[in-house]
Amino acid sequence: MENYASITCILLMSSQSNPTRQRLINAALELFASQGVTETTTKQIAELASVNEVTLFRHFGNKHGLLLAVMQEAAVFTNLGQTLVQQANNTSSIYQALKEYATACLQALEGVPQVVRSVVGEAGQYPSENREALGRGFTQANRYVAEYFQTVIDRGQLHTHLSAEKLASLLNGMLLGYAVIEFTSEFHELWQDRHDFLENLITLFLHGAVSALPETTADALGLVRQTPVTTETVTEKVGDLPTNLVNLILQRAKKQGLQEYALMYVLFGSGLNPLEIICLERSHHISDSTQQLLQVTQGLVRQVPLNQWIMGKRYGTYTRNPLTQWLKSRKDSQSALFVHKNGQPLTETELKQQWQELTSELLTPPGRPPTIEQAQQTWCVEMLMRGMNIEDMCILTGWDETRLQPYARRAREKAALEQAIRLDRKI
Repeated sequence: MENYASITCILLMSSQSNPTRQRLINAALELFASQGVTETTTKQIAELASVNEVTLFRHFGNKHGLLLAVMQEAAVFTNLGQTLVQQANNTSSIYQALKEYATACLQALEGVPQVVRSVVGEAGQYPSENREALGRGFTQANRYVAEYFQTVIDRGQLHTHLSAEKLASLLNGMLLGYAVIEFTSEFHELWQDRHDFLENLITLFLHGAVSALPETTADALGLVRQTPVTTETVTEKVGDLPTNLVNLILQRAKKQGLQEYALMYVLFGSGLNPLEIICLERSHHISDSTQQLLQVTQGLVRQVPLNQWIMGKRYGTYTRNPLTQWLKSRKDSQSALFVHKNGQPLTETELKQQWQELTSELLTPPGRPPTIEQAQQTWCVEMLMRGMNIEDMCILTGWDETRLQPYARRAREKAALEQAIRLDRKI
């Protein structure tokens, strides 16, 4: 029932004009999600929908026809693709585009593991017309995702070795493969967790399918590229935020509430990404008079410092700061470090919504709304400017040296500007 409740928040039903049909689809979705397609009978579905089996057969023909209607009218991938197309204008980073889509897709699939298992197990039993209809549904969903990727590619003026549609179809195939393996097997050692799978999957696509450089003759002949394409090469420019904008976001957060203030403090003070933050638990916070650390459990397991100073301004001490104040105010027993108003752990989507609210009407120097990913980029540049070397940053971030090179260059650019300004003031 909990899975079904979460699914209905994601899926958009389209049969509101026919209440009976809608009840049958809702009932089927609930039963398929809780006990699988194989174990669900048409009688159970009809009883839950408060109709007789004849009505079910009249609307859908059989259980497979009803399953097809659930997948088409619930439209997990179609609605997901449509939403991404609407969001495409907010980014020109193919890395961000790939990660946001892949994360959202896997979250949708993880909401219905029983359905995925049953579809895989029963596919050979489906009538040919059902299999054809499912194929058309996947093709349509893939077109929405391809449109999303094409928009991002055009905005970033990126060169791809594959068409946007091929890029989308290969990515969707790998995501579905991940779901099948995760939902049908145990104790494999193919990847550590979902975050590990996603990071490696995106790296594979960025190195093999996308570049920010024009195609060379060697590429056209199929020769191996000598210089590997990195995530940051594709993004082209590190988007760290200016000091006044960071301070303004933190001030807004302070006015919103203790948790909002603590969230922004962790974003700008630890260099963690949204997924790593929402997976933090209270026990992952280590604080005494000499240090404040966070234990990261997603991706590369590691400890990171939570800074007192952010962009030249001090936010309390190691033992008294926005995060410790938030934790002291907690009256609940929830283990998660950050929670929703209903007492459940904060989700990545909710964290991003809070960011959008706090940064509403704010613009970066290029005239664009600040993105939540820029908080991590800002922290990274700041730490390098303070004197951290790339080897140590690899340990703190879990990134390789190639990915950190653009941040090091950006840090040198900012340091050179500051030095020039200081010299000018002296004169």
